[in-house]
Amino acid sequence: MDPVCRERKLYPLLGILSILLFFYLNFGDKLGFQIVWLPKMGFVGVNSTQFVMRSEGGEESVVYVNGWNSYWLMEESVWDSSRKRVSEMLRRGGEMGMGVCRTWAFSDGDGPNALQISPGVFDERVFKGLDYVIVEARKHQIRLILSLVNNLNAFGGKSQYVKWAQIAGANVTLSDDSFFSHPTIKGYYKNYIKAILTRKNSISGIRYSEEPAIFAWELMNEPRCVSSSSGPILQAWISEMASFIKSLDQKHLVTVGLEGFYGLKTTERATVNPGQWAASLGSDFIQNSAIDNIDFASVHAYPDSWIPHADLEEKAKYLSLWVDSHVMDGDRLLKKPVLFTEFGSSLNVKKQGMYDRDILLKTIYDKIYESASKRQSGAGALIWQLLVEGMNGYGDQFSLVAWEHPSTYKLITEQSCRLRRMFEKGEDSRKLFLHGNPCHGR
Repeated sequence: MDPVCRERKLYPLLGILSILLFFYLNFGDKLGFQIVWLPKMGFVGVNSTQFVMRSEGGEESVVYVNGWNSYWLMEESVWDSSRKRVSEMLRRGGEMGMGVCRTWAFSDGDGPNALQISPGVFDERVFKGLDYVIVEARKHQIRLILSLVNNLNAFGGKSQYVKWAQIAGANVTLSDDSFFSHPTIKGYYKNYIKAILTRKNSISGIRYSEEPAIFAWELMNEPRCVSSSSGPILQAWISEMASFIKSLDQKHLVTVGLEGFYGLKTTERATVNPGQWAASLGSDFIQNSAIDNIDFASVHAYPDSWIPHADLEEKAKYLSLWVDSHVMDGDRLLKKPVLFTEFGSSLNVKKQGMYDRDILLKTIYDKIYESASKRQSGAGALIWQLLVEGMNGYGDQFSLVAWEHPSTYKLITEQSCRLRRMFEKGEDSRKLFLHGNPCHGR
C-alpha cells in the first residue's frame, strides 16, 4: 500500500481512538463502560504464619507487608473534584514501595456522605465513590484492607446500628454493646456485609467478592465490648460474622480489627498490656484471633496514647516488647500471620537529629524486618495515617504528609525496599513498580 494512503487511513483511526480514550477516562464510570485495561493481580492467601501471593498457575510466593492507613478514601471519592486526592495518595503510596492501604468501607447514618443511610438503604453516589477507590487501587497495584464498621461513633459506628434498632421498636438496651448480641442489629450488619460483598463495581463491572485488589475484609475497627469484659459476647459475634463472610466470599482474607489487648483470661500476658484497663475491654487478642475463619491477627500500636507519661526510651522499649509478644503468639499459639494494621506516633521534638516518630517507627520496622528474615509471623505494619496536601480536615495528632517529612519518608521507603529485596528477584520484582523503582540504588 502506498505510504501516503496508509497515513491517510491511519490518522482518522488515531483521531477516533483518541476521542474514545478521552471519553473513557473522563466519563467511563458515568457511561457504564467496563474497564478492560486493569492490571492482573493475584489473590493474597495465607500459608500458616505467612501471607502468600498465589499465581494463576497455583504457585505461592511469600509476602511481607509495608503499608499505610488513609481512612478517607471513599469520602473523598464521592465528588469528582476531590477524586484527584485519592489517585494522588495511591500513586504516592506506590512510589514509596508500599503495597497495602487500609481504609473505611463504611459510613452509616444521616451524614452528608453516608453510604448506608438506614438499614439496607444505600446512597448510590457514595457507593460509586467506593467503586472508584477500588479501581484506582488496582490501577496502582495497591491492595485494600476494607473495614466494615466502626466501634467508635465516628462515621456512625455501632451506636448508629443501635439507634436504628431502637427507632424500629426493637427491645434494645441503652448500651451500644447490644450491637454484638441483639438479633435485629446482627441482621442489619449481615445485610450490610452482603450488600458490600455482592456489589458489582459500576466502573469495572467486577463484583467486590471477585476483586483481587481487595486484600482483606476487616469486621470492625477496634472492637470493644466493655459490658462483657470476660469476652464471650464479642467472641461469639466474631465467630458468627467471620463465618457469614466466608459463606459469601471464599477468595478474600478476613481479620477482626483488634487493638491487640490481652483479656482477663490471658493472665500470663497481663504485663504486656499498657495498663490494667486494657484487659477489661471485652476483647482478647489470642482468643479472638484463634477463631477458624479469622485468617490473620490484627494489632494496633499507640505508645504515645497508651503510656503518655513515659519518656521516649520507655516507649521504644514497650513497643519492642509489644511487637515481640504478638509475633511469638502468632508463631507458637495462633499459627497465623500477625499484621500491625495501625501504628501511630505524634510528631514531637527531635532527639539526636531524629524525630520521636522516626525512632518509634524504626523500632516497629526493625522488628518486622527481623521477623521476615526469620520467616516468622510478624507479617508487616501499616502506619497511621497518610494524607496528601490540603487535607487538614482529616488530620489528627498522628497524621502526616509523608513527603513533607524527609526522614520519615526515607524510613518508610527503606522498609518497603528491604522487605521486597528479601523475597523478590529479577523481573518479578521490577514489574511491581508502576511509577519507577523506589529501591533503585538503595
